Amino acid sequence: MTDSGGRPENVTDKEVTEVAGGPQEGDPGAAPLVVVENVNKYFGDLHVLKDINLTVNRGEVVVIIGPSGGGKSTLCRSINRLEPIDSGRILVDGKELPKEGKELARLRADVGMVFQSFNLFAHKTILENVTLGPVKVRKVPKEEAEKHAMELLDRVGIASQAQKYPAQLSGGQQQRAAIARSLAMRPKVMLFDEPTSALDPEMVNEVLDVMTELAREGMTMIVVTHEMGFARRAAQKVVFMADGQIVEENTPDEFFTNARTDRAKDFLSKILTH
Repeated sequence: MTDSGGRPENVTDKEVTEVAGGPQEGDPGAAPLVVVENVNKYFGDLHVLKDINLTVNRGEVVVIIGPSGGGKSTLCRSINRLEPIDSGRILVDGKELPKEGKELARLRADVGMVFQSFNLFAHKTILENVTLGPVKVRKVPKEEAEKHAMELLDRVGIASQAQKYPAQLSGGQQQRAAIARSLAMRPKVMLFDEPTSALDPEMVNEVLDVMTELAREGMTMIVVTHEMGFARRAAQKVVFMADGQIVEENTPDEFFTNARTDRAKDFLSKILTH
């Protein structure tokens, strides 16, 4: 599975707009925040997303699970057009994502993204990483951005690491910094593409704890993960994908105890016995 790319020596506004995150506002009874309609995506002859339809409400936590190669990460990355789609449409807060240009950058700033690789800028301190997006994209005054960044770093438990560089932090600390960087942009929805898969086992829980707390606070989240405990604990909806299709979606309780499809039952029998 690929990530969003390396860590650049120079930072551009375009790169910054792929980073977002923060507390959201909104009436839970309002229109869905994310709508995916009849989305198809090909890599050459390979049909990786097949007529995908998905609705995510405000404040909802949707966890996408399934076997490797099933299209989970491609769907997640399509929601802010890191992966272009071939047909269908995706709406965020009622607005269709454009294919390119300044309007895409503005909408993308409302969609936070946390990758399996941390994608922190290696030549900047943790504090600088977190303040970069708000200052460059949101035009927040530097002093205000730094104050908010320190609050966020404290919230994810690494305020003491603010003046260090990414290479000086553990993998778990770097991923928590990446979450804080997303939150600094105050997004409407956050996307997590296997955020713990690159971590050593002992560091997984410290990241999942931060994500669980975000879920409790009402952040709208779409999470691609193999962490079934997180799915049970934090999700309102589990989406099971295989072979480029949404095979099943249900509440965590129903999905894990009473999966409807043979494909989902087979998947669960393999992962829940270990």
